[in-house]
Amino acid sequence: MAETKVPEVRDITRIERIGAHSHIRGLGLDDALEARQVSQGMVGQKKARRAAGIITKMIQEGKIAGRAVLIAGQPGTGKTALAMGMAQSLGADTPFTAMGGSEIFSLEMGKTEALTQAFRKSIGIRIKEETEIIEGEVVEVQIDRPATGTGAKVGKLTLKTTEMETVYDLGTKMIESVTKEKVQAGDVITIDKATGKISKLGRSFTRARDYDAMGPQTKFVQCPEGELQKRKEVVHTVSLHEIDVINSRTQGFLALFSGDTGEIKGEVRDQINTKVAEWREEGKADIVPGVLFIDEVHMLDIECFSFLNRALESDMAPILIMATNRGITKIRGTNYSSPHGLPIDLLDRLLIISTSPYEEKALERILKIRCEEEDVEMTDDALAVLTKVAMETSLRYAIHLITSANLTCRKRKGTEVDVEDIKKVYSLFFDQGRSAQFLKEYQQEFMFNEQTESSTMDTS
Repeated sequence: MAETKVPEVRDITRIERIGAHSHIRGLGLDDALEARQVSQGMVGQKKARRAAGIITKMIQEGKIAGRAVLIAGQPGTGKTALAMGMAQSLGADTPFTAMGGSEIFSLEMGKTEALTQAFRKSIGIRIKEETEIIEGEVVEVQIDRPATGTGAKVGKLTLKTTEMETVYDLGTKMIESVTKEKVQAGDVITIDKATGKISKLGRSFTRARDYDAMGPQTKFVQCPEGELQKRKEVVHTVSLHEIDVINSRTQGFLALFSGDTGEIKGEVRDQINTKVAEWREEGKADIVPGVLFIDEVHMLDIECFSFLNRALESDMAPILIMATNRGITKIRGTNYSSPHGLPIDLLDRLLIISTSPYEEKALERILKIRCEEEDVEMTDDALAVLTKVAMETSLRYAIHLITSANLTCRKRKGTEVDVEDIKKVYSLFFDQGRSAQFLKEYQQEFMFNEQTESSTMDTS
């Protein structure tokens, strides 16, 4: 007797981690691109959000390719949050790549190669192709095992549309697909002729009376009309970088999984650009300019900046969004100072969005949203104290205190974080201001202390 194999059943659990910006769902704008006070996780910063909304609109209409935006503001004023909001409101179809400015120095390739790869990851190509499909409602599925118990199975599949009905003989591979997809009479299916892939569209409305036996998640669809065989346009979206990797000879498409792409030759990219231009002419492909977000952009050096100047002018450029919290500071790799640590000729090409410090009310709302995100119950008094801490120290420090205060609350078997919990963690963990004060008081005890007696007198 043939041994029957029990298919392995796995429970797939989505692991959701709470990050610093996991509460942001979009920019929180209305139809007129006006910023709502609190919406989609965004609070305050109305001017900056409105500006970001206009940029997002321009990106969606394809009118800003090759331009760049700089989000500049003090630390903790929501620059990264603004970029994340833009990414969320653009939707999943627009490629979005985020990187830190210092990342390119740690990769095993040239700086310009790393930037080129980041640029090309952010440009999507929508490739259209026509395929032949068979679409119809299953009337009957018949799979017979030979009486001898050995040999290939044979099967027949009867499909119909509103106008015609046909019986198809099934080969071994198709029988496996039909069994795997659990195709039964009454299902509306499509079969891709090139690959033999079967997709279920749903149950036919004629079977609606069996609803009770199926459950609420069953989707009902109309029986297809016209011919059984149809031509259908399928759209795939891939990034230019993925095409580069597949066509570079190092490891082929396997490099996509290992992440070890190495440097890609310029000739390969030129050939791909030519091919993509041909596809555009023929209407086979569209280019989707995505977004490249570089945080802490002042960490790039002068060579990277001059590369960006050149790269932004090419016709294959994504929308570049950069963020920095620096004032007038040295451009890395030179002895010259410049606003935001960026060269003047690059600043000239940028639209600059400025973020401003949050007011007390906005801070309270942000902390409330973070409490909800982190599943922390907090009393109104504790929230008021935490808001005061945020005003005097920084928003980031106050957000860090939420989880630690929740832990001290659970330790004393409490259900809501109270003022005492906030006070306790405030005394346990120093903020940057108190830490600096501590250093001034006890500087002699620390190693490699560089402050002289005279400078100590000046600071005090």
